[in-house]
Amino acid sequence: MGMSRLDEGNYKSASEYLSKAAELGDATAHYNLSVMYREGEGVEKDEKKELRHLEEAAIIGHPFARHILGVTEQRKGRRNRAVKHWMIAAKLGEDDSLENVKMAYRCGLVSKEDLASALRAYQAAIDATKSPQRDEVEAACKGLGLGSRFLSNS
Repeated sequence: MGMSRLDEGNYKSASEYLSKAAELGDATAHYNLSVMYREGEGVEKDEKKELRHLEEAAIIGHPFARHILGVTEQRKGRRNRAVKHWMIAAKLGEDDSLENVKMAYRCGLVSKEDLASALRAYQAAIDATKSPQRDEVEAACKGLGLGSRFLSNS
């Protein structure tokens, strides 16, 4: 319901529904609340609440939230912490994080063994999401001009 309200632009109602879902441990609700607090949509802008919801989403297993935490750490100059977040997100199947891990390897921040581990886990995560039904929906979304992120938890 919160996502429907968000899509409608009813941010106040969306924040109420998403807050309830977040209290129940929904990772996507936490992630969307973090975006709302960052943008000030339906709620007052609040960096602390944004980060809290982003961290909760990542802890629960939201791959893109984990990726964004890595980006946040990188912007603060904490490359090693950023790489740790990207390693976790890549192992959950997050594309951008895998690319960042590869770049970190080229820069000497990731060992060959860690890169290999991330690549294997990434592939396993991608393989786990494959199904004929998902392929049909993905093809339909592409036909409608919707990106692959539309289908992910991110």
